[in-house]
Amino acid sequence: MKAILFASASAMALLAQPVSAQVQSTETAADSTAKKQQRGDREIVVTATRRTVRLQDVPLSVTAFNQEELDDLGIVGFEGIAQNTPGIVVNRPTQNFNNFTARGINTNGYSAGLQSAVAIYVDELPISANGNSTILDPNLYDVERVEFLRGPQGTLFGSNSLAGAMRIITKSPDLDEFEASASVDLGLTGSNTVRQRYNAMINIPLMTDEAGLRVTGYYRNEDGWVDNIGTGVKDSNSLEAYGGRATLMLQPSDRMQVKLLVSYENSQPADSGLTNPNLGKFVRRSDRPDLFQGELTNYNATINYEFDFAELISSTTMSNYDASFYVDLAGTYDQAFPFALDAYGYDDLFVQESRLVSRGKGPFEWVAGFFYYDKRRTVDFAYRSTEEYLAANGLTGLPDEYYQRFNSYTDQTEIAGFGELTYRFSDSFWITGGLRYGNTKVQSFTRAGGYSSNYLTAAYCRELFPACGFFFPPLTITPNAYAEGLKVSDDRLSWKASASWKPNSDLTTYVTVSTGFRTPVVNARAGLAPPAAAPNDIVIPDGAKSDGVTNYEVGLKGSWLGGDLTANLAAYYIDWKDIQVQANRVSDSIQFATNIGGAESYGLEFEFLARPFAGLSLAVNGSFNRAKVTDLSPVEAAISGAVPGVRLASPHFQGSGTLRYDFAVGDGKTAFAALNASHVGSFPNQFPNVPGDPDTVSPTYDFTEAWTNVNLFAGVKLGALDLTAYVENIFDDSSITYIHPEAFLDGRYARLRPRTVGLRANYRF
Repeated sequence: MKAILFASASAMALLAQPVSAQVQSTETAADSTAKKQQRGDREIVVTATRRTVRLQDVPLSVTAFNQEELDDLGIVGFEGIAQNTPGIVVNRPTQNFNNFTARGINTNGYSAGLQSAVAIYVDELPISANGNSTILDPNLYDVERVEFLRGPQGTLFGSNSLAGAMRIITKSPDLDEFEASASVDLGLTGSNTVRQRYNAMINIPLMTDEAGLRVTGYYRNEDGWVDNIGTGVKDSNSLEAYGGRATLMLQPSDRMQVKLLVSYENSQPADSGLTNPNLGKFVRRSDRPDLFQGELTNYNATINYEFDFAELISSTTMSNYDASFYVDLAGTYDQAFPFALDAYGYDDLFVQESRLVSRGKGPFEWVAGFFYYDKRRTVDFAYRSTEEYLAANGLTGLPDEYYQRFNSYTDQTEIAGFGELTYRFSDSFWITGGLRYGNTKVQSFTRAGGYSSNYLTAAYCRELFPACGFFFPPLTITPNAYAEGLKVSDDRLSWKASASWKPNSDLTTYVTVSTGFRTPVVNARAGLAPPAAAPNDIVIPDGAKSDGVTNYEVGLKGSWLGGDLTANLAAYYIDWKDIQVQANRVSDSIQFATNIGGAESYGLEFEFLARPFAGLSLAVNGSFNRAKVTDLSPVEAAISGAVPGVRLASPHFQGSGTLRYDFAVGDGKTAFAALNASHVGSFPNQFPNVPGDPDTVSPTYDFTEAWTNVNLFAGVKLGALDLTAYVENIFDDSSITYIHPEAFLDGRYARLRPRTVGLRANYRF
């Protein structure tokens, strides 16, 4: 029977693209641990439901990575997580610019002005942002676990977990033992691009069982591989990043813990990695470097107190995120004249979450909590020409090279109460229900000060008709007045219900219905009437109301042969209503956020792990998905560029896998070799037509290329020292993985990083 099951698993692996096993050792009984380790079984525990639960008992699709797996697979950021998680694609134009697609829920990979459909958390801090904003690439060293929850998570994780939630959970101090670790990763991309990554951690028990301090730091210095012919810089997309965190744990009693955390991360890529295929494979053009840089400071205080009936967790977080968004916009006019944006963003965020989690045994298990979120995003916009162009064309009247400056800010608050209740009829059957009710308010403001001018009109006219210079004396400068945008408020109820059944101790089945939503969006030009030439066109609406999904899911989680064969399967159907999109008015192409009808997404996700004999493991996962627009009026088609039945921006198939062999090399030392492969199918980058011009195919409409990334690892574990040699992207696949949907960029295509070879060393004290 064991041979038959392994043969079946191998057959499935040949039909699917091969993935890593996501596990965390949690056994506490010594005898049980020894037996499990002998057969290579490790139990997976997650906190996706805000309580510690075996993954096999969670009635939703979750993939989890512990630190050991992240190290073994060389995962240091969002790309590696996405490549090894079924149903997930990361749309990554360049460093610090990430937007996840989960289960096909995305209209394009950029989502300009809209919230991401996947919520991202570092511990209790939500770092998700607007799709056209920088999202810092977090450092994944010394983490307890990374969890990716697929499907809407509206009840426990609130707004903007429309299609899923990703949680990065850092390690807490050990109050009993001194620990320290360090890692060095040196790699070579191509023939001359050096990659350096350094990490270190120290854990000090200040008072045994009462206080401990854990400090982590990192530094990355990575050369680029994309040449910018506009600036004349070779390998322009280099990166310097550094940061760290310090966590102080206090345990004044057996019932109480206080954790104080401060973290800082600074990521400074020197240029974008987006390319223009017309100029060359790894070539881009901009008048100055395009910068997407971020600096995140985070302060958190978490208090745990155990009552007899429940545990109280109170988490208070304050964070500041400063970001630079410099981008050359000259592609808008086919490089006819200088046109660029230098923007600085400042996010001030306060988050308070308090929850009670039931303790003890009994048929009822519950979680109840309160959530408060307050965020101000301030952006300084500075649109520029160049002093050389202004002087050469006699365009005067500006104080400097900037032809428009203004400052705006957006206030967003969310207050919510949430809860989940599980009732266990027996050890083999239980049901769970959850609710979250909250209110979200969003309002934007433009501060007085700054100015606008008629530079674009003058420059464009000069390119078409050189004689235009006679009609433009000094450029007209118009001061900006204070403007208060409309306040949008939305009350939302999210819910979920599930039933789980264990026909035997090795198998769990479940059926779940869950919902999620995104926050509303305010339009800066709300109320603007159509031009006189088209009086019947629409008035710019106030904004986009919340969109929402309902997810229907059936799943199976099984473990057989003492854990040597495991399988997780999930089939789902998602109904997406009132889709938030960026649209254009037909008459004058003014862009605004609005809602269009609906879409559906359905598919199958799978994860298999087989250990046919000691030392050898094969893990595969993948996702089959179909997602398309199903409800669309003619007006909605005209303003959005969509057509009925059009495919959403997601691949039909995505998957990955890992084949690994561990073997002894004497004196308690071990060695391993592993092959990891990831595959993502081709998918469209946006809706096919020009927004505002429904009869014209968009010139930026395109498909990514199907790509396969194959990595090879081999290493030895010499007690406290681990050495790993690796080759990433063995076949040097340079496929296009992302295409920007807007024409203002000269380079709109992202590619896989070229082949990289290297050596990684981890040492634990």
